Amino acid sequence: MKLRKVTAASAAVLALAVGATACGGNSDSGSGGGKKIKIGIKFDQPGLGLKEPSGSFSGFDVDVATYVAKELGYKPNEIQWVETKSADRENALARGDVKFIAATYSITDERKQKVDFAGPYLLAHQDLLLKKDSKISKGTDLNGKNLCSVTGSTSAQNVQKTIAPKANLKENSTYSECIASLQSGAVDAVTTDDSILAGFAAQDKYKGQFKLAGLKLSNENYGVGVKKGDATTLDKINKALEKMVSDGSWKKAVDKNFGPAQYKNEQAPKIGQIVK
Repeated sequence: MKLRKVTAASAAVLALAVGATACGGNSDSGSGGGKKIKIGIKFDQPGLGLKEPSGSFSGFDVDVATYVAKELGYKPNEIQWVETKSADRENALARGDVKFIAATYSITDERKQKVDFAGPYLLAHQDLLLKKDSKISKGTDLNGKNLCSVTGSTSAQNVQKTIAPKANLKENSTYSECIASLQSGAVDAVTTDDSILAGFAAQDKYKGQFKLAGLKLSNENYGVGVKKGDATTLDKINKALEKMVSDGSWKKAVDKNFGPAQYKNEQAPKIGQIVK
């Protein structure tokens, strides 16, 4: 009798374990069974990764991530978008909070010690956003002018160090605040990646008001972040990015998200080709 009781209990435990496995999903699996894939993006960058008031998501990074997810076997309604702020991207991958991250994630040697990168899928540059009628045409014109960036950003320091040491730095907590200050005339320029600036300038409420200076102050190779050592996912994402370029979807996504700002984007970069 005791043996039968132990056997019955074991069978019950086994049944529960099988049931839990069947019900629970993780993002390693394909789209069967209604499983989800968790993808990290920004929620506050128009043109790249933006959570709309309706709850939907838009932007170039969103389009890239959606395409990649499709190639991994997931439909759009099987994607769970996760906000991954810059300071938490490496931790989110290490913890397994997300399967991959597409969030203006520049590939650097330091970051490659902690995560693996597919791509790059976009080559951006640090630039200045100016009012349409601004007389500023080169970096040195910023001397004595007000320059805005977000608190803690290295972009403004780069401008002051390399081209305009006498620029007056104004720091805000978000780029939205910087753009509003530029619109009101409180600052003369905003600096960060040109893709981010173009995304803001392409918003309906700002169309036709701003222009990019086109200075190319740095090279930012955007990659898709993957957990360190996940070679299988890395290979699949690289193949998906190559396909996105070859079938024209990449160009359509660039035109849709950045076109209204007359963003002169670089050609799609080659996988594994990092521009220093």
